[in-house]
Amino acid sequence: MSFYCLPHQSSILLELKQEFKLDEPDGTFDSGYPKMRDWKAGTDCCFWRGVSCDMATGHVVSLDLSSSLLGGPLHSNSSLFSLLHLQNLNLAYNYFSSSPIPSEFGQLSRLTHLNLSGSWFSGPIPSEILRLTNLISIDLSCYFGAPFPCYEDLGDYYPNIQDPELLRRLAENITSLRKLDLGGLNFSSKVPDSLGNLSSLTHLFLYGCNLHGDFPKAIFRLPNLQSVNLRDNHDVTGSLSEFHSGRNLLSLELSSTNFGGKLPYSIGNLTSVNVLDLRNCKFSGPVPNSLGNLANIIQLHLDSNEFSSEIPSSLGNLTQLIDLVLSNNFFHGSLPISLPYLLDNIDFRNNSFTGPVPFQTFSNLTLLRTLDLSSNLLNGVIPSSLLSSASLHDLFLDDNQFTDLESLSSISTQLECLSLYRNKLEGSIPSSIFKLKNLTSLFLGSNSFSGRVDLGIFSELSELRDLDLSYNALSLTTNGPLVPPMSTSYFFVSNNNLTGPIDLLFCNISFEVFDASNNHLGGTIPQCFDNLDGYLTVLNLRRNNFQGNIPQFCRTSDRLITLDLSHNQLYGNIPRSLIKCKDLQVLNLGHNQISDTFPFWLQNLQQLRVLILCSNKFQGPICCAHDFVGFMTLKILDLSHNGFFGNLPSDYFRNWTSMILSANASKNPFELEQEPYNVSVSIINKGLEMELVKITLMAFISIDLSNNKFDGEIPSSLWCLRSIVMLNLSSNNFSGHIPSSLGNLIELESLDLSNNELSGKIPQQLTALTFLGYLNFSQNQLVGPIPQGGQVQTFPDSFEGNMGLCGLPLSRKCETPTPSSNDHYNEKSDFISGFGWKAVVIGYGCGLLIGMVAGHVISSRRPDLFFKVFRVRLQRGN
Repeated sequence: MSFYCLPHQSSILLELKQEFKLDEPDGTFDSGYPKMRDWKAGTDCCFWRGVSCDMATGHVVSLDLSSSLLGGPLHSNSSLFSLLHLQNLNLAYNYFSSSPIPSEFGQLSRLTHLNLSGSWFSGPIPSEILRLTNLISIDLSCYFGAPFPCYEDLGDYYPNIQDPELLRRLAENITSLRKLDLGGLNFSSKVPDSLGNLSSLTHLFLYGCNLHGDFPKAIFRLPNLQSVNLRDNHDVTGSLSEFHSGRNLLSLELSSTNFGGKLPYSIGNLTSVNVLDLRNCKFSGPVPNSLGNLANIIQLHLDSNEFSSEIPSSLGNLTQLIDLVLSNNFFHGSLPISLPYLLDNIDFRNNSFTGPVPFQTFSNLTLLRTLDLSSNLLNGVIPSSLLSSASLHDLFLDDNQFTDLESLSSISTQLECLSLYRNKLEGSIPSSIFKLKNLTSLFLGSNSFSGRVDLGIFSELSELRDLDLSYNALSLTTNGPLVPPMSTSYFFVSNNNLTGPIDLLFCNISFEVFDASNNHLGGTIPQCFDNLDGYLTVLNLRRNNFQGNIPQFCRTSDRLITLDLSHNQLYGNIPRSLIKCKDLQVLNLGHNQISDTFPFWLQNLQQLRVLILCSNKFQGPICCAHDFVGFMTLKILDLSHNGFFGNLPSDYFRNWTSMILSANASKNPFELEQEPYNVSVSIINKGLEMELVKITLMAFISIDLSNNKFDGEIPSSLWCLRSIVMLNLSSNNFSGHIPSSLGNLIELESLDLSNNELSGKIPQQLTALTFLGYLNFSQNQLVGPIPQGGQVQTFPDSFEGNMGLCGLPLSRKCETPTPSSNDHYNEKSDFISGFGWKAVVIGYGCGLLIGMVAGHVISSRRPDLFFKVFRVRLQRGN
């Protein structure tokens, strides 16, 4: 029997088969087929799966082993490199165990197509690749769809480009290239001008390559260019040049680059373009009317720029458009009356659109699945046409000024997500909502809905996962104890008038987030809550009437991130099972009746940021257990209004690593990990209770030990906490001098040392505290002149009850001149402080705890983070 395949070619391929382990689909690549498994001796290799031959010569000229489940390294002596007549080689989407790319690829000089994308090679791309001068297509990209991050910091899991000149040399040596895909490889270089000389180039993919500098405009003028993808090169700058008519460009993706300027009117000449993605750039000004000439465009993303104009009416001409995203800009005016009828997704959120929603705008969009008009200035009545569309799945109208809903008699049963959060809607919740059997997310919070609502009716929505009824004027009732739909994962009923106990049926619900704060719930917290540990990340039962012991959280799992049981009537001890909550970041047990000693053992929770135990019945010392080294991750501590006693050694705070920050170090905020929930906290600021609410916690340091029985000297190690914002040691029995080293706490905004037994002079060094917004030294035994300068003398009531003080702002004059700072007691420390964040928080009292990004928001309303985060999750299909 004669074969087309030469015998030695068949032998080489069978040797190649023995070099690899042929895996079954697993977590690395879930699809694929081991093509080599069908290769058998005694058969014609030209007909083996993935193999093609030159039938005239019998040489193997094409080898496609993509997605073939190859496992193990590709060695430099591999028989692959004996196939010297190969023209097309595709090894994409295999797992070569992070082995280096062999330099022997340079021996395959006849190659015209080489694809090694997503195959888990590591190390530098060998320069021998540059010998392959016949290449017309090369793809060495990181596979973006793989289950691992593509161009994150993966170390050796993707090629680490060590030669920043490689991209330039490649363009100069392989001049016939049509396709160049190096996406996800770390070049850390400029885009070379020589790429503009590749006259045959049709596809240029350099996404996520850590490129920088100006992008050569000559590349956009290449005559055959069809696709450009530069996304996620944050330091590449450029603008769009004039586009001449007749261009064949099909796709232009510049998202998350530093391209900017105005869109040229000539962009309308790109009549063949299917995808235009300019999101998260620096484009500004009006959107030209010529955009309506892009007759073949399918996807248009202009979001997260600085466009400021009305939406051009010509967009209605884009009859092929399916995906339109204009969010996070400065678009204004009314919504357009006409939009392309094939649209599947519309995202206009976070702009300044005004007026009512035109009925005719959306009534003809029969294919529309997702509509997001949130965070605008829209008003009036929500037209029934929005809710009656048979195709609509997700509707986001939150954060507008809508006042009413039209009749919902024809509401679409296909609706899966309905968000009306933070509007001005009034009256009863429409009963037709409870007919939405496919509804998974319903956000009605922060409106003025009124009337009695039986929570049991929501059980009719058997698919419901996310339910928010918080901050309304509803009178929520239950025919028995509080029980949400059994399918619920995220349940928000805070700030209503709920009463009664929590039913044991809760134990059968797979909660991730449960917020029933600010109600009148009572009884005991079911001990079965420890069975929710496999799912529960946030539990907020603040400001209710719960009694009894705290359940044994994290007994069987450790996912809990935030636990807030404050302002109840809980008693007993802190359950030791919390030691297993390895992800716990916020623990708020303040304002209860807990009788326990200081939980030294919580120091082992490596993620704990916030610890609030104020206004309980704790007692005993807070030092010095034999194995206590300090809270290395804690940033906020409130132990006020308890019965703690004893002195604090001078080095008490020396090992509190996260609190030991340099004022000049990073000022970036830290964010709690549970994105879909926003931590809020009540504070007492100058006797007034306020609630601080914002998207993330600002990085800051706050310590409140007030109203206890601590004695001895104030620990000198406090000076290490260079970024502390609030320090309250008032109403204790501290004695001795005020440490002059407190003057090093230059970020301090609130300092309260009142009602102690402090003596001596007020250190002159405290005048360096220029950010002070609150200061109180009253009711001590301080003497001498009040330091002049800075903020210290601007608090006249802060010095009362110190009969030995004199000088401004007091009326009592000093008999001797104000001493210099050299006369004051001064401490020294050999401790070297580490990192620091600048925080923005002032106030005092039990519970001052959360600083917020970009300042704080003092509000009585629900935060909107949940909806913004879940909008992304829902629109992406989870």
